[in-house]
Amino acid sequence: MNSKDIIENLLLKADIKINGSRPWDITVHNEEVYDHILRFGSLGIGETYMDGLWDCDQLDEMINKAMVANIPEKLSGQEKLSLVLKKVQQIINPQKISKAKRDVSFHYDKGNLLFENMLDKHMTYTCAYWKNAEDLDQAQENKLNLVCKKLNLKPGMKVLDIGCGWGSFMKFASENYQVQCDGLTLSKEQKNLGEARCKDLPINFILNDYREFNPNKQYDRIVSIGMLEHVGPKNYHDFFTCAHKLMKDDGVFLLHTIGGFASVQETDPWIKKYIFPNGVIPSLSQLGCSMEKKFIVEDLHNIGPNYDKTLMAWYNNFHKNWKIISDHYDERFYRMWKFYLLSCAGSFRSRVLNTWQFALTKIGTPYHESVRSV
Repeated sequence: MNSKDIIENLLLKADIKINGSRPWDITVHNEEVYDHILRFGSLGIGETYMDGLWDCDQLDEMINKAMVANIPEKLSGQEKLSLVLKKVQQIINPQKISKAKRDVSFHYDKGNLLFENMLDKHMTYTCAYWKNAEDLDQAQENKLNLVCKKLNLKPGMKVLDIGCGWGSFMKFASENYQVQCDGLTLSKEQKNLGEARCKDLPINFILNDYREFNPNKQYDRIVSIGMLEHVGPKNYHDFFTCAHKLMKDDGVFLLHTIGGFASVQETDPWIKKYIFPNGVIPSLSQLGCSMEKKFIVEDLHNIGPNYDKTLMAWYNNFHKNWKIISDHYDERFYRMWKFYLLSCAGSFRSRVLNTWQFALTKIGTPYHESVRSV
């Protein structure tokens, strides 16, 4: 059986046809695509799409179907090599401080123009909360307000945001709940734009890794939204230890992260190479082990289905505003970013990926009743 036959038979199990007429079917422009995908698996799928070797009218739905049918796993033609690489990955720490700074810069320093034309008015680059929302701006405001309510913020509280991005949470919390915020980021681009957006507010952007941050004080509340995906399994224990040390005994820690349904030590090869170097999606068991003897889980809220809709909104903005930013990026970048957004949307639609919000407290703290709506 040749490579084309193998790929066709695999895709048929997901109800996807080569050169079919349905929106989620694949149109192949170059026969080299089959050998490349068999050789490189998910990396080959993404790279051949970037190079224009194939197209799909509804890429997000194609990925959804492929994920449900477990096609990426079945495409692994180099199991022995993969096992060797995974063993090496378990020995080294790909998210050590020097690498973490470089990896964050790789993604978040691509230029603020790209993100300004893709995100909402709050510049929130994480899952929105679409309940009773008609557009992305309202959905992201819902999410920010939901987080504030889960933290039970009060005027004058001191809040630490680990992985603060452009400061969307800090700005919203400061303006609406009158709190003081310190935010940690490793991106110079994010810090510069964030400081401009949060001018005259009691907000402090700090260019530092959480492992090197020693403020000689504790915070009433800690929040981390969409940052844990960059931490890596070898560092989960240190991450929660740092958060525990920095939070007051009666504090609340709101952790918002993408979550996977299986424990892994490394991310998808294409995502690792082109989007998030050394990012890893945590599993519930990995997080549970790392929280042990540090935090009580007061609430775990899965808002995963909201990310599908968020990613589709980001893609629509990116596509609509491409003419504004196209002078800074080429066509291959456009296809790369499109594949990133739509393949992630399909992954959330399949429920392979979810989004979790944890409300965490220390032992001895009175019960903290969390909220689920705004």
